[in-house]
Amino acid sequence: MIPSKSLLRQYIRQQKSKASRAEYATQSERLCRRILESPHWAASHVVLLYHSLSDEVDTHLLLAEACRQGKVVLLPSTQPDGTLRLHVYDGTTRRGLLGIQEAVGKEYIRLEDVDLVVVPGMAFDRDGHRLGRGRGCYDRLLSQMAAYRIGLCFPWQMVDAVPFEPHDVMMDEVVC
Repeated sequence: MIPSKSLLRQYIRQQKSKASRAEYATQSERLCRRILESPHWAASHVVLLYHSLSDEVDTHLLLAEACRQGKVVLLPSTQPDGTLRLHVYDGTTRRGLLGIQEAVGKEYIRLEDVDLVVVPGMAFDRDGHRLGRGRGCYDRLLSQMAAYRIGLCFPWQMVDAVPFEPHDVMMDEVVC
């Protein structure tokens, strides 16, 4: 039986609390290197990443490498209405509405030009279903994009089945 979204979020929070800072760091580097070795990364020119929270895979390596490689790097910013807008990342961020670091660069509106999206989540399953934090921000944004979607998570965030609804956007691949 598939647990409810709220029960699964609670379970994942418990799993995350069991990992040490050293495990977070080691796993984050390993997972980011897997993305950097991906043919989708190599082929991308415009990438949407996220500035990681303390309980997420640390994406600083991806951000630095994307900038070094001359990719257009975008970060989402949460709006009061719950939508995400994309801004160009130039290495400078500010604390956004939900306490997440967001790019201060110009807004990027050409969603059709985004080649690759690396997406955080609370949990993923092998079929590409994603459980977010419950606001639906990423689902609304991703439903407007044709970019290749990579879900990024620690091994303890991969579960047998994620409950999903018709509006939930699936990942093309999950790196864990």
